[in-house]
Amino acid sequence: MGIYLNPTNQNFYEAVNKEIYVDKSLLIQHIEYLRNKVNKYICVSRPRRFGKSTDANMLVAYYSMGCDSRNIFDSLKISQTDIYLEHLNKHHVIHINMQDFLSKTHDIEKMILLLAKLILRELKKDFPKVDYIDTSDLIQIMEDVYVETNTRFIFVIDEWDCIFREYAQDKESQKIYLDFLRNLLKDKPYIELAYMTGILPIKKYGTHSALNMFEEISMIDPGLLSEFMGFTETEVQNLCIQYNISFDEMKQWYDGYHMTNDISTFSPRSVVSSIVRKQFGNYWTSTETYEALQVYIDMNFDGLKDNIVQLLAEENIPVQTTSFQNDMTTFKSKDDVLTLLIHLGYLGYNGSLHTCYIPNKEVVDSFVNSIRSSNWHETTRALLNSRELLQATWNKDEEAVARYIEEAHLDTAILTYNNENALSYTIAIAYITARNHYTIIREMPSGKGFADMVFIPIDNKPAMIIELKWDQKVKTAIDQIKEKNYPQGLKKYQDNLLLVAISYDKETKKHHCKIEQLT
Repeated sequence: MGIYLNPTNQNFYEAVNKEIYVDKSLLIQHIEYLRNKVNKYICVSRPRRFGKSTDANMLVAYYSMGCDSRNIFDSLKISQTDIYLEHLNKHHVIHINMQDFLSKTHDIEKMILLLAKLILRELKKDFPKVDYIDTSDLIQIMEDVYVETNTRFIFVIDEWDCIFREYAQDKESQKIYLDFLRNLLKDKPYIELAYMTGILPIKKYGTHSALNMFEEISMIDPGLLSEFMGFTETEVQNLCIQYNISFDEMKQWYDGYHMTNDISTFSPRSVVSSIVRKQFGNYWTSTETYEALQVYIDMNFDGLKDNIVQLLAEENIPVQTTSFQNDMTTFKSKDDVLTLLIHLGYLGYNGSLHTCYIPNKEVVDSFVNSIRSSNWHETTRALLNSRELLQATWNKDEEAVARYIEEAHLDTAILTYNNENALSYTIAIAYITARNHYTIIREMPSGKGFADMVFIPIDNKPAMIIELKWDQKVKTAIDQIKEKNYPQGLKKYQDNLLLVAISYDKETKKHHCKIEQLT
């Protein structure tokens, strides 16, 4: 039993015994399938707060010969499978958190030497008779152990990509590190399984990947591990029932990461934090900074700001992910920036349509705060005015609503403003604060047609139907709401329902508003 070689199960024991634990132990069964049938080299990349380290600690607790974990796993789902006892605590495991080693050395070559030194110290205790040829070379050390004892190892490497995040500009150190990992792991007979976790996928350089032997599991291509990339809807529904919490509100705040057409996942730490604190909100600030997001959106590659406005207006944006170089500095187009934001969890990804989107209210809040701190002065003003616009709408102050929409139009004029679709972007940005009180549905089927925007309240606020007209009279929009009977789809709200018409006159370049209470 050691710190790195055959560690204890303490970290996973603590995770399982917290007040809230979601059983993801069937991941072990999937890892065994991949190891035996597909590839023994597995790299899983997910955003922070998505349970990567917990999964790594679980694999260590399950495989490590340095502990007895039956008291933990006997009550978990993996205990019901055929493989359970076959592998439980029967493997030599080396567990490395690269962030810890980098933090101790702040130098990649010193980090590699420290790895060799500390792992050798523990190997000598378990394999004292091995003749170690070069005690400063971890690859040679592992080969010496294998040659003399025929022992194979499971490597569990957490935070594998820390060098690319903390030393983003140091290309030479990155290359040294990649070469080290390749030489340590690739085609080595002492490797039984190599499982790595990080935020970024495997780094590429030149025309190929230095670690091209890995099966990559990522937010863009979750492969066979889709249900283990976050909390599933069923898991969160069970938690909401257990703790008497609104699942619909939980879903609006933290869901939206679509791994497949059938599987959508929630941000795990945010779900747990909202239950423990008994409050929905933005829990990203503990692990991510708004400034980090701000840096990327301020780059404005190929008009990226236009796309950010569209994303905030709840549009899906096409993205080409294959050119991304899997680092945080090599950007050749806005697609590369959007792809990075997908890996960081700021955007969701639809693999079928090859589009990205803002997944939930928590991430919207992060975008809004980043823009407020950036040089988007006009857009920032539109976001700050959103609360006043919403209040003016509730008060049926038509003149104020028209004025705020007018300002939002001017403030978000980075979009070409020449049709009803662009008008809808302006309205969506202007009413962004409304997402705290409403579920907003675009083109909702109702009555004899489709209402442009419907605001369904999640608290004690009036429901709203907003109809938009481009270069037409505002009365035309109100008449259409009534003639096509759009309120029919909101019968349960008809005692508290506002009909809102907004039009734009392209000659006068003025917005007009008319608001009526349904009677």
